Amino acid sequence: MDFKGITDKEVIHIANKEHRTILTFDADYGELIFKHNLKPEGGVIFLRLVEFSPSFSGKIVHQLVSSPEFQSVRTLTVVDEDAVRQRKY
Repeated sequence: MDFKGITDKEVIHIANKEHRTILTFDADYGELIFKHNLKPEGGVIFLRLVEFSPSFSGKIVHQLVSSPEFQSVRTLTVVDEDAVRQRKY
């Protein structure tokens, strides 16, 4: 399947249908969740990183999901160089 060019709303629909967590560099998901009431069941991990290399981003995500405190279900997780913040919805 080619998902190139689909909208964020379509991404949320697919994630819900396939029980997936959305991993993104796109800041629009916070607005979609809290202003437009679109709620990905598996949660959203938003990487707000200056360094975008796949290996660095992969390392950050691996550390995050390996943490016993990490919750993804119906949660917006924002990751930057200094902190990880989570907000349930």
